Amino acid sequence: MKLSGLAALAVFAQSASAHYVWTTLIAGSTTSNAAVRQPINNSPVTSVTSNDVRCNVNPSPASETVSVAAGSTIGFKLDNTLYHQGPAAIYLGKAPGSVASWDGSGANWFKIGEWGATFNPFQFTDFNANQLTTTIPASTPSGEYLVRIEQIGLHVAGAPQWYISCAQINITGGGSGNPMKVNIPGYVPASDPGLTVNIYNPVPTSYTVPGPAVWRG
Repeated sequence: MKLSGLAALAVFAQSASAHYVWTTLIAGSTTSNAAVRQPINNSPVTSVTSNDVRCNVNPSPASETVSVAAGSTIGFKLDNTLYHQGPAAIYLGKAPGSVASWDGSGANWFKIGEWGATFNPFQFTDFNANQLTTTIPASTPSGEYLVRIEQIGLHVAGAPQWYISCAQINITGGGSGNPMKVNIPGYVPASDPGLTVNIYNPVPTSYTVPGPAVWRG
């Protein structure tokens, strides 16, 4: 019984250590921890209808807003590698005023990048990555934004886990694009097949990343 208990503790410790946090913003040639609203711990968000799915649970305030030109690289670095199989996406949210005081509410969000799955064998394309980046569309309007990253762990069937961070940016040199915008939460129903899928049995032969289509400008 003692051996079984130790084994169970080892499994639990391994599972807990597999959590991770997006700690560092990548914005063009700049990296910043201070621009990230840092999560209070590495635990995932587990409800897609909670306001916590927006920028995580009570993240600490960011102390700076990083300027980055439209058309530049944008993304995040992780404090670990992506141990859990699941999709990822990057969103921009246009602040109605100062981004430093905006909580991310309202239909202001649009997706600019996503990472889905490959097949034969089935695997998510972000698996084991330690950073994810995409490009800010050149026609994105200038102004202050939250940039949000999510990776959705699907390793427990029927119980998706969101690993989320938001950072504050000021986009310069933008254009007049007008992407379709969504609310977060509200951008994905809990019944979305991309959330309810069992990735082990049967092994999927197709997969669509939850949320709106990627806006490319």
